[in-house]
Amino acid sequence: MNRILVSMQEGLSEPEWFNKVQEFESLVLQKLGYDGEEISILFCNDAFIKDLNSRFRNIDKETDILSFENGEEYEDEEGKWLCIGDMIISLETLPKNAEYFNVAQNEELKRLLIHGTLHLNGMDHGEAHIESGSKVEDEMLCLQEQILQQVSDFNFF
Repeated sequence: MNRILVSMQEGLSEPEWFNKVQEFESLVLQKLGYDGEEISILFCNDAFIKDLNSRFRNIDKETDILSFENGEEYEDEEGKWLCIGDMIISLETLPKNAEYFNVAQNEELKRLLIHGTLHLNGMDHGEAHIESGSKVEDEMLCLQEQILQQVSDFNFF
């Protein structure tokens, strides 16, 4: 069992698909074989993620997703947990990415959640990125795309 905390930036309205995020993330963690993890997912706007990107990565522009690893363990009445960290996803960049990659927003949202989960579990793709029309060769990005195929029937939208 995993613990998934999903929230919205203050002042933003929850999208219609918001209540499906926890179910999807549980499915991803299960597919990856992770158990006893706690993950936090925050959806925000471009200004919010741009500020974080600037403060923590010295990159003064918005991005699609940021992942902040934690790694602390704690125990409560439900068991022992590994707090793997926080994922922050921009709702404004999501449709821009979908258009750039020529995919549905449903697929792009799933890709971002899988991508962040892999980062929080210690994977990295270095300078490799998925480019529209190019073949994926990086280990993390290949795993990301494999998991994406395994959850292809899940629909947010």
